[in-house]
Amino acid sequence: MSSELFEKGLKVRKEVLGEDYVNKSIAGADEFTRTMAEWSTEFCWGALWTRPGLDQKTRRFMAITVMMALNRWEEFRLHVVGGLNAGDITKNDLKEIILQATVYCGAPVGNRAMKEAAVALKEAGQ
Repeated sequence: MSSELFEKGLKVRKEVLGEDYVNKSIAGADEFTRTMAEWSTEFCWGALWTRPGLDQKTRRFMAITVMMALNRWEEFRLHVVGGLNAGDITKNDLKEIILQATVYCGAPVGNRAMKEAAVALKEAGQ
């Protein structure tokens, strides 16, 4: 697939998640999964993450919080590592995001988020 929106989405997806991760994800898509990979790149990343109104740091904070609330730990770690590597978030930002979300999501989610964040920090070399 190649459209202007897809190309914009691919660029921002690489900025947010890291070029290596995105390249592996695209290379790993097969005939069955390719449509979802293209659709999410074009619409989630190209149409949403490139919209004016919120900067990438705010979008990242929101994504991390939602991933906590939904117990989507793989995506949580992906956004944490991507944010740390891109310089969008700091270790202290991450702690504050988790504490803030814990009030609304509950202590068990906050405890798990701290554990997952520790894994992500180690993966990001921090």
